[in-house]
Amino acid sequence: MTLDPVDTNPNHYSTVFENDRVRVLEYRDAPGESTTPHDHPDSVMCTLSSFTRRLASGEHTFDVQLPAGTAVWLPAQRHSGHNTGDTETHVMLIELKGGGADPEASGMLGPDVAGAGSSSGTAADADASFGSGHA
Repeated sequence: MTLDPVDTNPNHYSTVFENDRVRVLEYRDAPGESTTPHDHPDSVMCTLSSFTRRLASGEHTFDVQLPAGTAVWLPAQRHSGHNTGDTETHVMLIELKGGGADPEASGMLGPDVAGAGSSSGTAADADASFGSGHA
């Protein structure tokens, strides 16, 4: 079962564009706010604000801190999130349609920050499947 973030968390996610190849979502939250579990297909995340968040999937967590103006690969995944910082989170997600990994079974958590230039991400409770976005 797919948990569409626009349906599960409509106060945070909105669709700004969609066609047969991509869907573009805008995400916003305030410090202290959280989301319920939801799925993302393979996506590109573009940060419009600097933020600090904790993502969780089951017993695993991933802390991420990204500056504004960063673009990162977000592999397919299911997670919930919590704004642990003191700034609003504001991002655009470009979701790819067709093919790709199953978000529920991918074992991925958080963005792939390894190629994000000056961004930093730290795994809080990581194992080989959960951390730095790599399997």
